[in-house]
Amino acid sequence: MLFEDTCRVLAVLFPPVRCAPVSLRCVFMAKVVRLYWGYMVAAALVVAWSQQWALPVIVALSVGVSAYAGFQVPVWCGAVNRDGRTYCRNNAYGVLMGCSKRQHRWQKIKMIVLRSKVGNVSRSVFPTAKEKFNGALAVGGLLSAVAAVIVPVVTGG
Repeated sequence: MLFEDTCRVLAVLFPPVRCAPVSLRCVFMAKVVRLYWGYMVAAALVVAWSQQWALPVIVALSVGVSAYAGFQVPVWCGAVNRDGRTYCRNNAYGVLMGCSKRQHRWQKIKMIVLRSKVGNVSRSVFPTAKEKFNGALAVGGLLSAVAAVIVPVVTGG
């Protein structure tokens, strides 16, 4: 009876769960991979540069890392609240995107483009060390893509 109740609770929390320990593990791993695939791509990018993989592979991995960090990595929202002094702490996806509140969705991108105050932009877009790391990951991915295209042109290879 307890096992069936546990399965019902898990079925509400994780809809595709079957009542077997193996499927619960698979669902958990699928969620982890879906949320954090960009870090695996970043590791593959480091390997690609160190092993001198083909140029299109490096460019594709670089774009993937930048897109993940900019638009999919799980972070806090960080948009400025109505009082103008505090920042939203709701969950969001991507360093550049806001939470589910309509006013917050595009506020961080607008702050970067309009540049009202540089300090506000850095506190809003990068409120914690995790966001700072993911921002550096996005910029690193873009620089990697640019370098993967420019280095062969300059070196002639």
